[in-house]
Amino acid sequence: MSKLPGNAGVSVLGDKSLEFYRDPVSFCRQKIEKHQSRVFQCRLLNRPTALICSVQGMRELLCEKSNLFLKDPTDLMTNMYGDTIVTANGEEACLLRLSLTSLFTGSCLESSSDYINSVSDRCLKDLSNSGQPVCVYTAFKRLGTELVLGLFLNVRAEEQPELYQEIAQLCTQHWHGLISAPVNVKVPLWSSGFSTALDARDKLMDIIKDKLENDKLGFVGSLASLPLPDSSSASQHLLLFISALIPKALASLLTSFTLALSGNKQMRQQALEEPDFLHRVLLEVQRLWPPFIGGRRLADQDATLAGFLVPKNHGVIYVSHSVHRDPEVFHEPDSFLPERWSGRNAGQERLLCSFGNGPRGCIGTKLTDVFLKEACMYLLKHYDWCLDPPSQDLEYKWLPVSRPTNTPTISFIRLDQTRSDRSNTS
Repeated sequence: MSKLPGNAGVSVLGDKSLEFYRDPVSFCRQKIEKHQSRVFQCRLLNRPTALICSVQGMRELLCEKSNLFLKDPTDLMTNMYGDTIVTANGEEACLLRLSLTSLFTGSCLESSSDYINSVSDRCLKDLSNSGQPVCVYTAFKRLGTELVLGLFLNVRAEEQPELYQEIAQLCTQHWHGLISAPVNVKVPLWSSGFSTALDARDKLMDIIKDKLENDKLGFVGSLASLPLPDSSSASQHLLLFISALIPKALASLLTSFTLALSGNKQMRQQALEEPDFLHRVLLEVQRLWPPFIGGRRLADQDATLAGFLVPKNHGVIYVSHSVHRDPEVFHEPDSFLPERWSGRNAGQERLLCSFGNGPRGCIGTKLTDVFLKEACMYLLKHYDWCLDPPSQDLEYKWLPVSRPTNTPTISFIRLDQTRSDRSNTS
């Protein structure tokens, strides 16, 4: 057992939070090089914190030793969403998972397929109509929002456009509370972002409670019938499920997918014809560009991770981007190589942590997988695409979700139009 490399610093003055959250990828890269270790410590959120950038450390934290590391009950997610499966610990977390998992698997998952297809068609069918390049992140975020509000709240954009727009706007305002300072201040003509987010949360909760009381169909009806810990649990979880977090994650991954395959007709054709290859492409997209930077835990007792001692009450953060580029596991870690998932890394999907891992991993992973594959298949079936203009700055930012700092633009050409042009030429 070894001491964690690095220095936890002194209270307040030694805190590195600003430096870390400004650019977590560069921060970790510099520290890994400095300490020659993918596990190290510093002070974050004014707490001594171990940063985990290796696959071994991540697997121990989230899987083998997950019972030794707890979710932080003072996390901002608790302020914004209440007590949910994301922030619960111990037996409560296990019982919530048992109750909620049924909503994201089996027949519930299958019944969502037709709606996902219809929304993909409605949101993606006009990508080439203007003849102008498209800001893809914005387009994909709109697709994600329609999917989430339609599936989880039974509010469909084409049937209730005014209510849909109201909820979408409130979700955006609520989301901004997660990325603003948690200061609830109101003065004449101005209120803090956190205060605005709390107001949006209250309005969303009124809509959600009305839905739970009066709508007995679909996801809402199924959620209301589940055995949950208390009367507020269903509404708090529904608030979590309709949050802007999910559309942004979907938009992040779809943007990275279109960029990775932009200009590569051969790879797009193979992904269209071979479902297994599409699966490998999406695994590689998640590996290189995970939508979330990682997750945080607190050590409930002295423990070891990757051979290093993590004292009780230390924070622990696993950094997905760094874990996914661990050279001990992923050969040529910075290269986009879908074939690695049928070769050296075949069957090793469990080594990714885009949506967590282990017994506390995201319960909606299967549904997210369906979302992504349906949307990607629609794009592959109907379009050719390329960066427009060809030279763009695609440097990523990583918070609050990963995406290029400068929103990329892509030109889409419908495949039936391409075929028609070829026929006319011949």
